[in-house]
Amino acid sequence: MSHEVLSQDRPEKRLVTETGLDARVAAIVEPVLESMDFRLVRVRLTGQNGMTVQVMAERNDGTMTVEDCETVSRALSPVLDVEDPIDRAYHLEISSPGIDRPMVRKSDFSRWSGHLVKCETSVLVDGRKRFRGTISEVDDNGFVLSRDQASYGDEPTVHIPFEALSEAKLILTDDLIRDALEADKAARAARDRQAKADNDETN
Repeated sequence: MSHEVLSQDRPEKRLVTETGLDARVAAIVEPVLESMDFRLVRVRLTGQNGMTVQVMAERNDGTMTVEDCETVSRALSPVLDVEDPIDRAYHLEISSPGIDRPMVRKSDFSRWSGHLVKCETSVLVDGRKRFRGTISEVDDNGFVLSRDQASYGDEPTVHIPFEALSEAKLILTDDLIRDALEADKAARAARDRQAKADNDETN
């Protein structure tokens, strides 16, 4: 898996974004998350428990602990109270993307190349809008999917432009679980090493 390193001054923009009230909430929470070195994955409002605002987020290295969720919740709650985008009582829920995560940035596709994904497009691509297959190539404009369930007459691969993407999500497999756990372990180890180095510098 390759990891794309991005400037902290220029956060990578999401390909898949919200609409309506979800988008209003996202516009409020995303700058706060970025200032804390987190990045927004998705905002979704549901009717659960009356009204639930689900904010899915992660650190720039792809990790997200329970403590991180609590930290983000404490930071976002007062901001949402002040901005007041929702005209009714709601429950704020912060979560990690999980292993079978939504794919919302170009770097997500590079990072999880070689794994199964299902996606939908906003326009017809090769005669359809729904796809399932393995990410085999990624470039600046889109990604190539090797179909795992190609119908008769379908090409075995299809290039899906990023600009046509409306939704994408990894499919849970044993290989994905293994690679996700390895990536999480490596990211946490790197963060611990950096914290130790920073601590040594200050002492």
